[in-house]
Amino acid sequence: MAAQKLDNPFFARVWTFMSNHETSLLREMRRETLAGLTGRVLEVGAGTGTNFEFYPDTVDEVVALEPEVNLTAKARAAADHAPVSVTVLPATVESMPISQPFDAAVCSLVLCSVDEPEAVLRKVHSVLKPGGELRYLEHVASAGIRGKLQQVADATVWPRLVGNCHTHRDTETAVTAAGFAIDRSRRQAQFPAWVPTPVMEVVLGRAVKPA
Repeated sequence: MAAQKLDNPFFARVWTFMSNHETSLLREMRRETLAGLTGRVLEVGAGTGTNFEFYPDTVDEVVALEPEVNLTAKARAAADHAPVSVTVLPATVESMPISQPFDAAVCSLVLCSVDEPEAVLRKVHSVLKPGGELRYLEHVASAGIRGKLQQVADATVWPRLVGNCHTHRDTETAVTAAGFAIDRSRRQAQFPAWVPTPVMEVVLGRAVKPA
């Protein structure tokens, strides 16, 4: 199947700016998400390659997918400075060629922006070895008033402004529906409660494909 590509220059500019101004908290959460990985790793939605510097040297190889053509070159530049071997492919996980299964997969701030997160997760599940793990760092739905505001934002302007991002998704339900068993997870607020943004909570977790 041919590699699927996206071309959204506005989103690419917005994401590049955001990637260049990440908080120290988010950078530490990226490090925590990747800690302890080994073997051959698939990263879905690499963006500008902000994860690459945090991969531990126990990883043999990272295959990073980034279908947005305006971000692929930036991800490849980041790969040149990564502490492990990283190959960036301009493809989605649904369209990538699979030569051998992976030991682990990583999804960071990507499942909120795909049209069918369940389908993406099922494909990720299919390319992992039995016993392989999924590491995720994802936006999740908040409760109460903020959750209601997220639903309004998702139904109106937010996805158009921020690359199809949907903030009110029950990501961990999708993870388990795809066949994974969640081993651990925790929620973390990205910003103080008074910050007026739909994006607030993220979930960091590890799930396993049963052997």
